[in-house]
Amino acid sequence: MTPVHVVGIGLDGADGLVESVRQLVEKASLLIGSDRHLSYFPNHHGQKLVLGDFSQAIAAIHQQLTDHGYIVVLVTGDPLFFGLGRLLLTQLPLDQLTFHPHLSAVALAFNAIKVPWQDARIISAHGRSLDELIPALQQGVDKIAVLTDGTNTPNAIARLLLSLDLPSHYQFWVCENLGDKTERVQCWASAEILEQTFAPLNVVVLIRSKSEQLDLATLPTFGLPDQTFLTFSDRPGLMTKREVRLLVLGELALKPGQIIWDIGAGTGSVSIEIARLFPTSQVYAIEKTAAGSALIEQNCRRFQVKNVISIHGTAPDILRNLPASDRIFIGGSGGNLSQILDACYSLAPGGVIVLALATLEHLNTVLTWLKNSGSWHHQLLQVQLSRSVPVGQLTRFTPLNPVTILTAKRLGTS
Repeated sequence: MTPVHVVGIGLDGADGLVESVRQLVEKASLLIGSDRHLSYFPNHHGQKLVLGDFSQAIAAIHQQLTDHGYIVVLVTGDPLFFGLGRLLLTQLPLDQLTFHPHLSAVALAFNAIKVPWQDARIISAHGRSLDELIPALQQGVDKIAVLTDGTNTPNAIARLLLSLDLPSHYQFWVCENLGDKTERVQCWASAEILEQTFAPLNVVVLIRSKSEQLDLATLPTFGLPDQTFLTFSDRPGLMTKREVRLLVLGELALKPGQIIWDIGAGTGSVSIEIARLFPTSQVYAIEKTAAGSALIEQNCRRFQVKNVISIHGTAPDILRNLPASDRIFIGGSGGNLSQILDACYSLAPGGVIVLALATLEHLNTVLTWLKNSGSWHHQLLQVQLSRSVPVGQLTRFTPLNPVTILTAKRLGTS
């Protein structure tokens, strides 16, 4: 038998251990654990050590190893699942350790809400920051479990979720005191959580859900939140972000009664903003995939706009079938940027093209094209934006991807 046994334990205490492990704990010459863990064994006759300073515990273990008997270290749940076990592995030889896992809090949480979790993303914010959670939310991961602490509480996670203005929507489960008679498992709206108080021992589970129906009367006339749009389930971040969208709309210098091409329309966010602002204009949203065109149509129905025509086709070929435009926005080119620009010669004098460019190569392509054409006036706007996000009780900025907005106006008399 190895001299050190690491025993996982739940809120059901000694009753949750199999008999062989319970006997192992009872006969240990040194029992190490938190006050709560040690309280489950009030009649233990060996030496007890409250686990506080890890270095002190390691010193006590090394000292005890020179004597007879064996040591039991009590930990919560699975010792090797974000637990103390991995630290013990760095301090003790493998042949001196045996692990006896209990159900982890994450396993208990997913079983409590009756959701399979083999594909879940597990994030520990216990003694850490929420930095790992932000990209998971932005990517629209379907299932996320967060191990919390006194700083990164369910309330702090809810504030973060609300601040990110995500296109993905999540059920917000808080699972408290799992395995105990005071266990509480409840699904909350993110805004409701801000004013709640939760037990210190809790796990947050976020389950991506379908978007709710919009209340159009509550939406702003200009600058729709990203979270109001339906997005691709596998690419939730693939849309022109609200801040960039506002700048693009300004650069287009729109007027009523115009014809606008939105090339590489994605979710249709730019098209729908234009359509709501200018109901007498006609917007053609061009997207190369059938799924993309269907998504645009769903968003048009969602926002009840009637003046957006979703076009399934590849630019520039599909552009020949469209009426001449007054304004063009190019949000995506599918590798055909030069050819698409060639098709924009149909713009009348005074017409405007706006491009949102994420790479230097595409920027160089457009600048070269403009230099060779000689009939355009252009200007560049480099956009490097950051959104504030809460970090515990503090606030920091997280950057959006930098974008260069290029605006080109056709020379001549309009």
